[in-house]
Amino acid sequence: MKLHSIITAIALAASSSSALASSVFEKPEDAIDYRKSAFSLIRVQIGDMGDMLKGKVPFEAERFAQRANNAAALSQMPWEAFVAGTDKGDTSALPAIWEDRATFDAKADAFAKYAQELAVAAQSGDKETIIPAFQNWAKGCKDCHKSFKD
Repeated sequence: MKLHSIITAIALAASSSSALASSVFEKPEDAIDYRKSAFSLIRVQIGDMGDMLKGKVPFEAERFAQRANNAAALSQMPWEAFVAGTDKGDTSALPAIWEDRATFDAKADAFAKYAQELAVAAQSGDKETIIPAFQNWAKGCKDCHKSFKD
């Protein structure tokens, strides 16, 4: 299966999963733990890729592509766990998420789209192709944090 087909399948599965969110999480704490875990895994991907691009560790095209593929899948996951009742508790999520859900959802969609574009760029193995895609994804991450994370 081609990478584009895989990414499309992941995106479709993720977009349909938000409808299931209310039946997936029994308690708000479960949803909070889920999204925190997803973001933690995303941090591993972005950290390793960033270290490779900064020269802190050797650039390995295959490893980078694997991290980018992981990022594309993981970047679809946390959003289904921003359900009612998860604005309280052990979370860094700001009330702005629920006050301006349309903007939050748009930023989440952009973040996931940038991750998919990074996965495609990473298949080239060419750092000059990868760097702008990585920067867009990292910017998508920061854009959401500025408005929606404590």
